[in-house]
Amino acid sequence: MTYSPDTKASSMQQLLPAWEDTVHDAQTVFRSLLKALSEPGSIQRLRVNLQAPAPLHMATAAACLALMDYETTAWLADELDNDAVRTYLRFHCGLPLVSEKSAANFAVLGRSLQQLDLEAFAQGSITYPDKSATLLMQVDDLANGPEYQLTGPGINNKRSIYVSGLPADFVSKWQVNHSAFPQGVDVIFCSGDAVLGLPRTSKIKAVQAAELPCT
Repeated sequence: MTYSPDTKASSMQQLLPAWEDTVHDAQTVFRSLLKALSEPGSIQRLRVNLQAPAPLHMATAAACLALMDYETTAWLADELDNDAVRTYLRFHCGLPLVSEKSAANFAVLGRSLQQLDLEAFAQGSITYPDKSATLLMQVDDLANGPEYQLTGPGINNKRSIYVSGLPADFVSKWQVNHSAFPQGVDVIFCSGDAVLGLPRTSKIKAVQAAELPCT
C-alpha cells in the first residue's frame, strides 16, 4: 500500500495522542498483558484512557504501544491496514511494518481470522523459542461467543472462555500450534478495553451445546 505526500501530511495532522501518563500507563498495560498470558483465559481490563485510530479497539492499540518499539517488527492484516493506523504505530512505537508474516515479531489481525494460518507466522526454534510471533487478534466480544475450555499451566483444572469470531477450524489449528511447543505462536485476544491471553502452552477444546432431549 502506498500513500501520497498529501495523504501522509493529513494523517500526521490527525494523529491521535498515545498515553496520558507514559510511564504509568505503559507499565499498567504491560502488567495486564503479562497477567493475561500467565493466567490464560482470564479477562483483563485495561485501566487507561486511550484513543485508538479506527478500526483498532482501545485494547488493541494499547497492546501495540506496550509491546512494540523500534527493535520489533509488526504485520497488519489488510482490514486493519490504513494510513491512520500505520502513522500511529510508526510515530508512537517507532517500529518498522513488514509485508511478510514470517518476518514479524507481532501481528495484528481482525476479520481475517477466518483465513487464519498460524504456521505462516514466525514459530521460533528449539534453541530460540522466544523468536516466535505474538498475535494480537481483535474480536467483537470476549464474553458472549461459543464456549471453549482451556487447560494447561496457569489454569486451575480448566477454564471456559467465550471468544466470538473464531474460525470453525481454530481448535484443530491451535492443537498443531500447541504440539510444536516450545515453538509456536502466542495469542492475545483484544476487544474493547479488555484482553485475554492464549499462550502456546494452553490446550483448547470446543464445548458443544447440549442436545435437547427428544419429545
